[in-house]
Amino acid sequence: MAAPVRRTLLEAAKGWRRVGGHWARKLGLRRLVPSRPPLVSKPLTPLQEEMAALLQQIEVERSMYSDHELRALDEAQRLAKRKADLYDEEADEQNVLLVQDLEDVWEQKFLQFKPGARITEADEKNDRTSLHRKLDRNLVLLVKEKLGDKDVWLLPQAEWQPGETLRGTAERTLATLSEKKVEAKFLGNAPCGHYKFKFPQAMRTESSLGATVFFFKALLLTRGDFSQAWKKGQHVWVCKEELGDYLKPKYLAQVRRFLLDL
Repeated sequence: MAAPVRRTLLEAAKGWRRVGGHWARKLGLRRLVPSRPPLVSKPLTPLQEEMAALLQQIEVERSMYSDHELRALDEAQRLAKRKADLYDEEADEQNVLLVQDLEDVWEQKFLQFKPGARITEADEKNDRTSLHRKLDRNLVLLVKEKLGDKDVWLLPQAEWQPGETLRGTAERTLATLSEKKVEAKFLGNAPCGHYKFKFPQAMRTESSLGATVFFFKALLLTRGDFSQAWKKGQHVWVCKEELGDYLKPKYLAQVRRFLLDL
């Protein structure tokens, strides 16, 4: 873990250069990787279903009796004694609710439970601007920004300001994504990846030939109203396989290195 961080810091140090007697740095950008973790578990594969059935069978054959099962056995013995007229009713006046009564109550609660739909309305309409889609997958936020005269899909970004830490810039970027406060958990103070590129010839200067972009991961803890941050169609929530529909190949190759879909 220390080696990648050390390489990142060395790459950042190379970006500093001596210009006119002062230390100047190539333009530095901080990109945020806002991720919505899965809200439901993934469907089991056939192999996982077989393994689950095997473990369940082992549990049935080798496990100890639970408190409820012991109570059921004890109750069955008392009922047998009652039928044989050997049961002392006064000794069991406290036991009003029978095991079977409990199980009937639990059965009714189970029948009333209705699981939520795994396929949402956004899935049916293929609405990638909605956060309520692909509930069993990790989703990443992409935004459309103007670079020169072209519209390019990117991860949300902001330019580093003097006095800020790398994470501080990423936190400021998150605050601009929604009008409401968005709670998120940043995965560490060090970037999870970086990307270097050169500006077009018309944009280059002696002190600024290109930019170094640092990526920070953040897991959303609350659902914000991200639709207010961009015009309609200017942002999407996509899974790892859908990134190729929006990102440039070189940029995509760097992003895929630190995105996991567990």
